Amino acid sequence: MTAYRPRLKDKYKNEIVPSMKEKMKYKSIMQVPKITKICLNQGVGDAVSDKKIIEYALAEMTLICGQKPVATKSKKDISNFKLRANVAIGVKATLRDNKMYDFLDRLISVALPRIRDFRGISRKGFDGRGNYTLGVTEQIIFPEIDIDKVNKVQGMDITFVTTAKTDSEAFELLKEFGLPFMDDKKI
Repeated sequence: MTAYRPRLKDKYKNEIVPSMKEKMKYKSIMQVPKITKICLNQGVGDAVSDKKIIEYALAEMTLICGQKPVATKSKKDISNFKLRANVAIGVKATLRDNKMYDFLDRLISVALPRIRDFRGISRKGFDGRGNYTLGVTEQIIFPEIDIDKVNKVQGMDITFVTTAKTDSEAFELLKEFGLPFMDDKKI
């Protein structure tokens, strides 16, 4: 019996690495960038007034990413927002290896196509160091979330951390994985 290997992990090794090596003119396959982790982050500002919202957000994030997320806490008091220090105001999870590839596969093939009026993701999310951040406005695009049980529709940030040195390398890598970037002409 063989161990489980995600589909995109095999695709990276067998298709993406040789394609990127040839396209970007790398001398070695070790120069080909890879995705090291995917970070999911959900800010829940309404949790200041209602503590149950954080529990719902933790449960939904657990369903989406397949592992237990961590509640993020405020660092200082801000009276204008009625915020106290050490109050849970967000949820985060970091995915690596097999869970990362499984999440990426579900994001590309199932979740992104479920977005209303979807024309592709923006190319403006690169940070200059080869990482890409994508904002999702509704968590209900993920099939694991039961729409009838959703307490409040919230968005989240998804950050792809890569070993790419430049944004163009990271863009080529993510495009090879199948992320649907929109065309420059339509921006």
